[in-house]
Amino acid sequence: MFSDSAVLHCPSSVPTDNASCTESVQEVHELTELLRLVDDLPAEHRPNFYTILDRLVACVERRQRMLGYVQDSLNQMSLDLKYLIFDLEATRRERDEYRSLLESPF
Repeated sequence: MFSDSAVLHCPSSVPTDNASCTESVQEVHELTELLRLVDDLPAEHRPNFYTILDRLVACVERRQRMLGYVQDSLNQMSLDLKYLIFDLEATRRERDEYRSLLESPF
């Protein structure tokens, strides 16, 4: 069955920028409100809605995890790019040093 703890679960891999946090908090509030509305329905109608809500929460959590993975990947790519740029600059400096050694008279 569906519970408040499932709605309020927010994975740690959720991106930490303000827009994503705001959207996640808004989603949690909306899902919690939806759960309260379903709880107010007659008992015979609740199971169908709980099933749908379980799938909805699973989709939201899956999307949040995927966004976290994408953010982690982008962060890693950014770091890798910085290392590559550093290596390129070091290689150019070494090349220029060796070139100046070759061109200078002994």
